[in-house]
Amino acid sequence: MQLIERQEYLAWLERWQSKQIIKVVSGVRRCGKSTLFDLFRQHLLRQGVRPEQILTVNFEAIEFELLRDYHRLYTYISERLQAGSMNYIFLDEVQHCREYQKAVDSLFIKDNCDLYLTGSNAYFMSGELATVLSGRYVELKMLPLSFKEFIQGLQGDYAQLSRGQQFNLYLEYGALPFITRYNSFGSDAKNYLQDVYNTIILNDIVQRLGVADVTALGNIAKFMVDNIGNRVSVNKIANTLKSAGKGVDSKTVDKYLQGYTDALFLYKAPRYNIKGKQLLTTLGKYYVVDLGLRNLLVRNKASDIGHVLENVVYLELLRRGYEVYVGDLENSEVDFIAWKDGRAEYYQVSATALEESTLRRELAPFKNIPDNYPKYLLTLDEVFGEMDYAGVQKKNLLSWLLLS
Repeated sequence: MQLIERQEYLAWLERWQSKQIIKVVSGVRRCGKSTLFDLFRQHLLRQGVRPEQILTVNFEAIEFELLRDYHRLYTYISERLQAGSMNYIFLDEVQHCREYQKAVDSLFIKDNCDLYLTGSNAYFMSGELATVLSGRYVELKMLPLSFKEFIQGLQGDYAQLSRGQQFNLYLEYGALPFITRYNSFGSDAKNYLQDVYNTIILNDIVQRLGVADVTALGNIAKFMVDNIGNRVSVNKIANTLKSAGKGVDSKTVDKYLQGYTDALFLYKAPRYNIKGKQLLTTLGKYYVVDLGLRNLLVRNKASDIGHVLENVVYLELLRRGYEVYVGDLENSEVDFIAWKDGRAEYYQVSATALEESTLRRELAPFKNIPDNYPKYLLTLDEVFGEMDYAGVQKKNLLSWLLLS
């Protein structure tokens, strides 16, 4: 079994180590948060931290079930603190502890406690952090494996496949670390992904929202993952499902859709008006956190390869620290506008642009952008050397994904 060292994420933890601030790692279930903590604890031990200075509570383990009460949690931790030394406290899936913030706050004010939290549900984590931990935390938003990390984890015959074949595996089975850790492809991977999806539905949405109509909840998931990269609205979803005999009202759609984004199963890319330089509140696009999970729910997986590739690029831009929007122009749009450090980058994504008509179509929106920020066209075409079209750089998508 091979653990993939998530170097960027580890570097983030090391950068904040021992600083008087709470470190929070949020992300969808099974994206590797607990393993990241394992790797970081190994780092601490290599630094000379004694094992008794490291305290770990995983709220999904039965031996810690009684600590889901914040009084008991605080007592448990306090009794084990090492006086005169820094104590590194890891609370995994902390949303299961009722009023966890009370225990965390009381530990935070001690000068020998360094706190690390994970959570799978944005409602309990990111959605509440600004209120319950205001000004006392920094957050790392963790995603499943990048393509670069995915191929680093491949072993045996899979490691010898061509990059294109490895990318096909990535699109088919997704990027949850379990897949590469055990080089598990085929029915075992599908069964694992089904279990993850069921857990997200039942634990992170049904229980929290009190969902009575689980079938309707599932229908909305199927609609959304089948429409990644398309502009959608709550009314459109409700009307489409109603016409298919799966009626559900707009209010319920809105509630369930928020449940999927809270569970970090879906991510919303809002529209940004490029010329007006303003955020638009309607008709955003949604992308799924993992394509392997998507493939459980759609029949024709390759029906829209362009939007599937958009999904890959969207998540990669998030990993690289960008705020990502759909670029809105008067009569067209750019797939993504990515902001970081006050600068923008523009991206178009297409499976291929070898035909002249396709190339013109993909390049056309760039002509209407009134600034000189970098512009990129990403395709699966083989690109030899620099290809520049009036300031637009065409790049091979796999090469771009493998950039350090």
